[in-house]
Amino acid sequence: MPRRSPVASRTSVFSESVIREMTRLAFQHGAINLAQGFPDFPAPDFVKRAAVEAIEADVNQYAITWGDPRLRAAIAAKSRRHYGLELDPEREVTVTCGATEAMMAAMLAFVEPGDEVVVFEPFYENYVPDAAMSGAVLRFVTLRGPDFAFDPDELRAAFGPRTKAIIVNSPNNPSGKVFDRAELRQIAALCQEFDCLCFTDEIYEHILFDGRAHVPMATLPGMEERTVAIGGLSKTFSVTGWRIGYVLAPPPLSEAVRKVHDFLTVGAPAPLQRAAAVAIERGDGYYPELRAMYEGKRDRLLVALREAGFACHKPAGAYYVMAAFDGLGFDGDDTAFALHLIERAGVAPVPGSSFYRDAEAGARFVRFTFSKSDATLSEAARRLAAL
Repeated sequence: MPRRSPVASRTSVFSESVIREMTRLAFQHGAINLAQGFPDFPAPDFVKRAAVEAIEADVNQYAITWGDPRLRAAIAAKSRRHYGLELDPEREVTVTCGATEAMMAAMLAFVEPGDEVVVFEPFYENYVPDAAMSGAVLRFVTLRGPDFAFDPDELRAAFGPRTKAIIVNSPNNPSGKVFDRAELRQIAALCQEFDCLCFTDEIYEHILFDGRAHVPMATLPGMEERTVAIGGLSKTFSVTGWRIGYVLAPPPLSEAVRKVHDFLTVGAPAPLQRAAAVAIERGDGYYPELRAMYEGKRDRLLVALREAGFACHKPAGAYYVMAAFDGLGFDGDDTAFALHLIERAGVAPVPGSSFYRDAEAGARFVRFTFSKSDATLSEAARRLAAL
């Protein structure tokens, strides 16, 4: 009798994180890690102090499963101030263990095996495993050209009777694209026509450049009742290890997310939730400073990459640059080039193919992050110049 594999078939369609593998290789070779999007500089003092005070106050036990009341109230108040969204913190805000768990909880809460989910590519690498674990069938729409624009006809063709949701990540990882209101309206119209949900990954909502504004999908007519918005503190407050994310959705949708969240993780760390509430309550004066800081880092890295021979777009948001290496005379693909950079130049990027369904589409690109100190970026520029 043939022996059954002990490994679930769902794990066969995705590999371990390429991004985190690049981090391991960077450490192994002593390379500067411009692969994984975490800052190598301190979080704001007022945020760290709030965490220390919460621990000293013995906030050590389980918070309410769907989030510390003060944090949920702070998230709802911020949504009202910045976007005019009226959210009930008791019924429409769910705190999760990072935005990663938030997206997984949303997929498990709403997607049946065989349902289709539309995804723009290049995409954040977690979306493929999320689909595999929830049984979703992904339908891809490619963002093309220097502005990473989508073809409206191609987008429409991706929708059909089995479409359950579309994932919109804006500002986008890895492209840096920020979807404008006109693009969001096109997506919203299709969601309403095909009666499907919109999962919005808004983790980079406060990292925008050149005067751009973030437009939440839930603010568009007819979309509040069908939008599941995902956010968090990791990127905004440089606390990626805290794992504080959240889901914003109307009550019937939040109820489903909360059921899944409860049995996935029970809850995020209680003292860090209390500190997160302070961060959001005091964040309005900090966000302009955050934008200016990252805009300067973006420009610094773009200069270094272009002087080294890369062809780069200028990201409108988030903190990544997709860089083409055709002009460097390297014959191998993106994975070979990333390893070459790590081993020979001492700088670690992410192979571009990890963000595309078809590896060939990203075979001439690598992604760099500029979520690093100025000293780190200067040293990376020095090393890249040796290319």
